[in-house]
Parts: sequence; structure tokens; C-alpha cells
Amino acid sequence: MPETKKTTRGVEVESSIISTIKERIKGIPDFKEEIEKLLEQKTTNVLDTILGGAIFLDMSDIHIEPEEEKAKIRGRIDGMLQDIVFFDIKIYKSLISRLKVLSRLKINITDQPQDGRFSVVFEGNEIEIRVSVIPAEYGEAIVLRILNPQSLISIEELGLRKDLVSIFEKEIKKPTGMMIVAGPTGAGKTTTLYAILKKINKPEVKIITIEDPIEYHLDGLSQTQVNPKKGYDFASGLRSIMRQDPNVILVGEIRDVETSKITVQAALTGHLVLSTVHTNDASGAIIRLINLGADPSSTISALNMIIAQRLPRRVCKNCGELVYSPEKEKMLKEELKDLPKEILPPSFFEKEIKIIEPKGCKQCSFTGYKGRIGIYEIISIDKEIEKSVLSSSISATSLKEAALKKGMISLKKDGLIKVLEGITTIEEIERVAG
Repeated sequence: MPETKKTTRGVEVESSIISTIKERIKGIPDFKEEIEKLLEQKTTNVLDTILGGAIFLDMSDIHIEPEEEKAKIRGRIDGMLQDIVFFDIKIYKSLISRLKVLSRLKINITDQPQDGRFSVVFEGNEIEIRVSVIPAEYGEAIVLRILNPQSLISIEELGLRKDLVSIFEKEIKKPTGMMIVAGPTGAGKTTTLYAILKKINKPEVKIITIEDPIEYHLDGLSQTQVNPKKGYDFASGLRSIMRQDPNVILVGEIRDVETSKITVQAALTGHLVLSTVHTNDASGAIIRLINLGADPSSTISALNMIIAQRLPRRVCKNCGELVYSPEKEKMLKEELKDLPKEILPPSFFEKEIKIIEPKGCKQCSFTGYKGRIGIYEIISIDKEIEKSVLSSSISATSLKEAALKKGMISLKKDGLIKVLEGITTIEEIERVAG
């Protein structure tokens, strides 16, 4: 496959290809058709179109996978993988060779995993592509993760309820303590952390991050990436960061005993620490930290707030329709009956509650959904929560019960509020929040 145009910043998608993408690609069917045309013509612009189309359609990653007789490309949009196109193995081999060259991987090594990166310049914006290659049954499987700086959003754009925005703004003004974001992979934890950093990023505030990997670059921050092969992990990196006199520290993930202990200590010694853990809900995050070896009393003293989140898909604005369902109305009334009236949307009090339903159109690639919205549950640490943590019978269940008594609204109920607001569906909330 001939060379893709390079710039000093990376690979540049030519303006003519961008114009074609904008004019012809409205969804996955158009993307598939455009790639198939290029494959038939044996054009030099296959990779440009794949990358440019994926960026234009807001894909988070591209999967190139060999099969016995053909290869296929899949793309993840709004958290869901979709088949895009099947193509000849010869073209697959050209693509993988080109991608290895761009990401500085060894072309002759095919039986070991390799990781690399390169940049794509699309309409003047530099977008980092993380490349992962692993051996597969019929060749090598490639995943291209697209890290688009345009994905960085503000706290106001996260999808928080008004009462949660107030809690956020109160907590991020605190100069010390820990703020933990919990959720599975792909729940948007990093996006939330960077929204917080954008809010507090000022010349007089020294912010240092330690990540694996650095996902987004933000002006005004000192960002560092772990390198376990050279002995630079989260724990050793944190020790070094503490000597840099930061005001705010972002730790990409707390995943081991040492990192847990040092993070808690940093929060207790005059720093605001932001981090993530992989747990299903907010109460489970506290248990996770303690199970990792952090002292319960120190942990609860250090914690300011725990946020659990998920990312259900939004119903497509172009084709979504309001539908009345007595069964769904009954379920919503029952689930949300105990919530404060000021939190509930006006639709809850209508005689008939109509719910938005996905239909499918060209703009949403006939999925019925386009874009995503955050749903949240937040625990602000107070004396009652502290008492629960320090009790001899501490469990995620008892912690959750204590938080609910204090007025915490669960992930599921926050999601159902967004159903009432006409943003998403009950099925999406059940998919991501159970």
C-alpha cells in the first residue's frame, strides 16, 4: 500500500478526502460503501478514509481482524461494536504493514503482542491513535484506539443533574482529600476526571498526572506515563510526584496495595488527589480501597467524594418517537415514587408518561441511538458514612444503605430520570446499570 501523507505532527488526512467523508458519510452504511469503492479501485487512500471516517463518526476504536479467507473491520460507536466491511486478505496484509510502520512496530514479528502509537491530523486537529497488535488464529488482530482531544468536555456537559453539579462544584473547591471515580472499563471515568481538571486548571494550581497511558493532553498540566519495564510504576511515580510540590495529583488507577497507601497518604498531607477504581458502584469503591490494604480510618478521613458512573446511549434526535406504554409508566412510577419532587422532571407528574423509543434512521446507522450521556451516583463522605466504614460489620451493602438514607440516588434511578427527560430508554439503563 503506498505511503500515506506525513506531516511533522503525524499522518495528515488530505482535504479532498475530508470533503468526501463529510459529503458522503452519514453513518455506518455510507462508511462501508465508501471503503468498498476504494477497495475496488485499489486506491492509495484506503487508510486515510478508514481513519478519517472513524474520526468523523466519533468512533472510539477500530478493530481490524483476519479470518480464514477474508478480514473485517469493526468500529465501536457509543460503546457498541459494529461490523463495517469485509475485505481481501491481501489488502489486510498491506494495511497491517502500513500501520506497523506508522506506529514504529516490528514488521517481521508476528507471534508476539506489540503496542505503538501515531498521530492523525484531521482538519488541523491532532488526534492520537494507540495501536495494539496481538497474534490471532489467521494472522494478527489490530485495535486502533482513537484519542480525540475534542472528546474532552466540561463538568456542565457530563450529564449531571443540577443537584449533583452543586455537589461537584463544592467538592472540587476543597484543597485536600480524595475524589474517586468508579465504574467498569469504558464507563467514562477518565472523561469525568479531565472535566474536573479543566475546571480547576489555573496558573496558580500545580497539577501533575500519572497515567497508563496518558489519554488526553491538557495545557497547563504536567503529565507523566508509567513504564513498568523501567521500574516506573504508579507507586514509584507517586513518590517522585510528591517531591514536585503539586497542589493536585491525578492517579490514573488505584490497582495495588502500595499505590492505595501512598494515594491515601498524599490526600492526608495537603494534596487534592483524583483517581479511579474498577468497581460496580460507589460503595464498592471504599471496600476496594480497604481490601487493597489501605487503613480504613485513614481512607475514610482522606475521602471527600466517590462517584460511580455509566454511559447509556442517547436516543437519536432525528428518529426517536414518544410512545405511551402503561407497563413502563407503572414501572417508572414505582421505582421513582420516593424521590424528592424537585429532582423529578415535569413528565413524571403528567397524566400519561410518554417515553422516547428508538426507531432507526440513516443518521444513527439504523441503531436508534446516537451519542451517550452519563448517569451517576455520588457518595459525599460525612460522619454517618464514616461510622459505617469504621464499624466491625462493614460491607458494600451496609455502606450503600447508609448512603441511600443520606439521600444518594442510585445509578439506576438517575438513569430512569433521564428516561423521563426523553434522553435514553429503559432498555439502555438496564443494559448498563442492571
